[in-house]
Amino acid sequence: MKKGKGKWIVIAIVVIVIIAGFAGGSPEEKKEDNTVAQTENLIQDVPVIEQKEEETAEEKNQFGIGEEAEYKDVKITLMSYEESQGDQYFKPSEGNIFVMAEFEVDNNSDSEIVVSSALSFDAYADGYSLSYSVNALMANKKTQLDGTVAPGKKIKGVIGYEVPVEWKEIEIHFTENVWSSNKMEFVIRKE
Repeated sequence: MKKGKGKWIVIAIVVIVIIAGFAGGSPEEKKEDNTVAQTENLIQDVPVIEQKEEETAEEKNQFGIGEEAEYKDVKITLMSYEESQGDQYFKPSEGNIFVMAEFEVDNNSDSEIVVSSALSFDAYADGYSLSYSVNALMANKKTQLDGTVAPGKKIKGVIGYEVPVEWKEIEIHFTENVWSSNKMEFVIRKE
């Protein structure tokens, strides 16, 4: 008989719990409580949404002329660009033009960095890969963007490319470390 008595005790406890659940107030009060709880949950979610928008803005990886990009305390800015037909000794191939992109790199990190126009930069004109052009640099007698930058110091210089005369957009990707996959993309749109 003890087994049967235990069953009835369990059933009685379940019935008491169910009755207590219904006795907690009228359906209208419960509806109001649910609405308040849902509103509070929505209000609590708002800062999370704002935080995600801020993170998206910080993750920007495409920059235009005059915009500063930063990665691991290294700031890089595409200062300007200019086109050139070359000089009497160094000229672009027929149908091409030289484009000189001037950058400034500011090393705010604790260690020196190496900036190499050949290794730190990849470029594309209208989606086609470009190589830096020594002839463009020689024709324009500009300081090339190559060197070691000590902590707290800067370097400024140009990278020259030979591109088709009818180019519309040049993308220049900078990586502060040859082995890194983190790239900052600078875009030049022809004016």
